[in-house]
Amino acid sequence: MWVLGIDTSCDDTGVGLVRDGQVVVNLVASQASRHQGYGGVVPELASREHVQAIDPLVRAALAEAGVGVRHLDLIAATRGPGLVGALLVGLTYAKGLAFALGRPFVAVHHLEGHIYAALAHHPEVAPPFLALVASGGHTHLFEVPAWGTYRLLGATLDDAAGEAFDKAARALGLGYPGGPEIERLAAEGDPSRVPLSVPLQGQEGFDFSFSGLKTAVVQALKKGYAPADVAARFQQVAVEHIAQVVLRAARSTGHTTLLVAGGVAQNRALQARLQGAGLELFFPPRGLATDNGAMVALAAWRTRERHPGSELGVPAAPYLPLATS
Repeated sequence: MWVLGIDTSCDDTGVGLVRDGQVVVNLVASQASRHQGYGGVVPELASREHVQAIDPLVRAALAEAGVGVRHLDLIAATRGPGLVGALLVGLTYAKGLAFALGRPFVAVHHLEGHIYAALAHHPEVAPPFLALVASGGHTHLFEVPAWGTYRLLGATLDDAAGEAFDKAARALGLGYPGGPEIERLAAEGDPSRVPLSVPLQGQEGFDFSFSGLKTAVVQALKKGYAPADVAARFQQVAVEHIAQVVLRAARSTGHTTLLVAGGVAQNRALQARLQGAGLELFFPPRGLATDNGAMVALAAWRTRERHPGSELGVPAAPYLPLATS
């Protein structure tokens, strides 16, 4: 079975091809340079870039796989959450292709795509487990007791983790996206020199908060702390905050398996901190951590039995909770 997956939820145009659960092609047209001067994503610009990129990218993916469009058995696209204009580009394109070919269409939840990406190299993993999705637009911690069942344990109260990295990077005069830039600069700094506190100390729940940490970075720079030291401390505190919440949830639920998905999953400091915590960890392959079409195809393939018929009537949903219980 060949599955085409498309993701246009934010500023990357992602097209992926999966055959029988294995990623064959994963192409991403990044808009980072287009938005870099603004310090973040401009929704209208993102939508226009998707319109220009999507058809050539689908054609390139098919050519790389050595298949024609009529070889496709299933077509999928992200329906939400995300920027509504951007979502509509990929969703409309995929629906039109599915209708023209007479193939079934699956509308995929963006966060579910990220979760299945963490299982790309480990299809044998089965619930129950915890799933952390940390990216530029999302920071959610789920308990997954069974396939297709997601219990939201906690989420950010303000900025997403990746968004905080982007904003801190902007304050430090670094490029966009901010995560890799801060990780690079942090390697040159000493975190012990800057007094930033871990957010939400003493809470009993599983929520996250990064807005105050971002503000503390601005204040630390105004006080004259070295940018490399500020970057190092920011990264250390953000990672520790995530780790504390996740480990508290693991103790509370008794789960020992954790999937970490989304762009922040690429951060080596976060990976190292969690790897020392005694959990069985699964991270997405590096090319599948950020937004991409292959994760959408994987999710559609893994969940196709839950989607009888075709979902051509499903609308884009910029605000779409994943929790089912």
